[in-house]
Amino acid sequence: MRRALILRPEPGASATLRRARERGLDAIAIPLFDIEPVAWEVPETNSFDGILLTSANAVRFGGDGLQQLRGLPVYGVGEATAEAAREEGFDIASVGDSGIDRLLGSIEPHVKLLHLAGENRKERVDAPQEILAVTVYRSRAKEGVDLRGIEGSVALVHSPRAGRRLSELTRTLDRASIALVAISRDAANAAGAGWARVEVAQTPGDEGLLALAERLCNNTPAK
Repeated sequence: MRRALILRPEPGASATLRRARERGLDAIAIPLFDIEPVAWEVPETNSFDGILLTSANAVRFGGDGLQQLRGLPVYGVGEATAEAAREEGFDIASVGDSGIDRLLGSIEPHVKLLHLAGENRKERVDAPQEILAVTVYRSRAKEGVDLRGIEGSVALVHSPRAGRRLSELTRTLDRASIALVAISRDAANAAGAGWARVEVAQTPGDEGLLALAERLCNNTPAK
């Protein structure tokens, strides 16, 4: 069995690690980033019909400003994001399990959305809705990350930025022995070339990623 390598920041890393071990995987977590809150001002809530959430980190690190927004319904990408919003007292209008584009396509085009987002994000310039993005958290690359010894593993790539960082940190390693499972095609492409295998989860969430990792860990011999 190959080892599963979890690279996402805390607290998500521990949650994914627990789910991986519940599946019987030999898994370890080596986060590549730290998440930290960003000071932000709450816009006038009457200007919006709802909140767009693409990561649970927006509510985990959003701080006191979230209290002023609880009257707005949440449109979230992924059940983990929706559950984090529920725990903060938000009502969930819709949950998308196939990425932000599919979610926005299911929402009325006249809706005005407040996107509580991370500092590193892909702006939605062609969305049918009017969206204002406000940065409420950032992910900072961890220094001194040592990935020696991960040869033969299956690495879980939760974002394009994680793919790029993994590519930087493995320049001197034997990539041909490491398989990647990515949460999206963008995340897979960001990791570059030279890996033993690269596959993209059918659904952009933790469970889809873990299901794919489980198959590769159990059925692909380590080199």
